[in-house]
Order: sequence, then structure tokens, then C-alpha cells
Amino acid sequence: MRRPAFARAAVGRALGFDEARSLVTPEGVDLRLRVASYTERASAFIIDALIIMAMLIGFSLLAGLAAWGFHGSLGGEAASVIWLLGAFLLRNGYFIGFELGPQAATPGKRALGLRVIARDGGRLTADAVFARNAMRELEVFLPASFFFARGAGVDGALIALGAIWSGVFVVFPLFNRDRLRLGDLAAGTMVIKAPKRALRPDLAQEGPTAGGGVSFTEAQVDAYGIKELHVLEGVLRSGDRRTVAEVARRIRSKIAWEGPSDVADRLFLGAYYSALRARLERRALLGHRRRDKFDA
Repeated sequence: MRRPAFARAAVGRALGFDEARSLVTPEGVDLRLRVASYTERASAFIIDALIIMAMLIGFSLLAGLAAWGFHGSLGGEAASVIWLLGAFLLRNGYFIGFELGPQAATPGKRALGLRVIARDGGRLTADAVFARNAMRELEVFLPASFFFARGAGVDGALIALGAIWSGVFVVFPLFNRDRLRLGDLAAGTMVIKAPKRALRPDLAQEGPTAGGGVSFTEAQVDAYGIKELHVLEGVLRSGDRRTVAEVARRIRSKIAWEGPSDVADRLFLGAYYSALRARLERRALLGHRRRDKFDA
């Protein structure tokens, strides 16, 4: 029997499908982003967990060989301490290291087209990445340790407490519209769907983005980096007049532009895009890649 339409829609909202959000960046660009669904996030974590498990198995074999090489109980205890420390650093360093990268995503997230962003539209900072992953110890790994400790002096009540604890954290993203886990709430982050889009080439050669006699100094062009160039390209392709006007106003203020006041916003943005792209390409030839406006 087919479910009613409203029931299917409710299930879809609960799992997070087609949840679009409006995110305004510090440059004033209104981005329409789709929040990663509950199933997508869970699937990405399972992939990452399998990778970590494989790495732990390999690390365990090395620790076992080290313990076998050192005869006596002292060598075994040292190998155990090294294994516990290595396992802790591995499961935390795995997530932190990948999310601090330019793609802001672990292999599991990249496989599903997901990435971590800051909820305020700003730059994803190292503090936020550390905070969201530190909470994972409380959400996942600590309660999971209760199950693995069964039969080692841990009674059924403590195991039941771990199960309840895990259950609360597992279903928590279902009860907020942005599918946030506690780590996201603490760090001010969220996970979005970031599909790959093929951009049309040579935007700088198109009519509306030609220089049009508008020029900029090097200091004015150096106000932004590669990330802002991509954002500006998206604004020009969208053609939304309000967004174009707002972004043009912000850039004029940012670079203290004193050129003619009658230059159309789209023409101004097109000229600035061409100048910024040319500047970044010249710097790249010299081995300098400026990722964004914060990259000195």
C-alpha cells in the first residue's frame, strides 16, 4: 500500500532530502545550498569508519610485532600503551586532517559529494574543525567503548547506558532542520551537498565581463583570492540584479574604488573579475596561489 503524499513528504523531511538553505557569505552573496541528508551523513561516516578500522588493523599488527620483539610483560605493556595512544590520534587526526584540507571533507564525505562549511558563511577555521571533531569522542567513541568492554568487568547497566547514550546522539540530527549533530552546534558548522558543476570556460571573454575601460590598481585587485573569484563568477553567471548590485557595492567599498559613478554594476563586476583573474593567473605562474582574501 502506498503511503499518502504528506506522509512521504514528512519522511523525506526527516531524512533531510531536498533541504535547501539560504546562506549569505560575508561578500553579500546569497548561496542556495542543499543540506546533507541524514542518510548521506551516516553513509559517509560508515565509509570513514571502515577506512579507520582498516588502518587500525594494520597499526595493531605493527604493535603486535613490536610486543613480540620485546620479550617479557614490560614490552607488552609498552606496546599496549602505544596502541591506545596511536588509536586515539588516528581516529581524531583522520577527521581533523582531512577537514582542514582545501576540500573540507573526509574521503567518505567526498565520495558522497559532501563538505563541511561554517554556518555563518565565513571561513571554516581550524578551531571549528577541532571543536566539531572533539565532540565526536563523546558522541561516538566513548559510548562505543562500553560495548567493546563487555566481559571486562563492565556490567549490563553500564552497557545499557552506553546504548541509550549512543541512541540519543544517533537520532539527534533528525530533530533539527539543518541535520546538525552536537559537534556542529558546538563548532558553528554544517555539512552540505557540494555537487560538482562544470563552469563554462572563458567567462572573462564574454561581452558583459569585458573590461569596458574600467581599470584597477594592483592593491585593489589583491583584495581577494581564488575563492572570491569563484564566488564572483557564480554571481555573474546567475544574473540576479539584486545580488549583482549588493556585491558590486561591497567590492567598491572594500577596495575604496573612486572611479566613475555611472558605471553599471554588472560592467563593474565583469571588469573586476577580469582583472582579478588575470592577476591570480600571473601570480600562479610565479608559484604564488592565494586561496582567499585571508591568505596573506
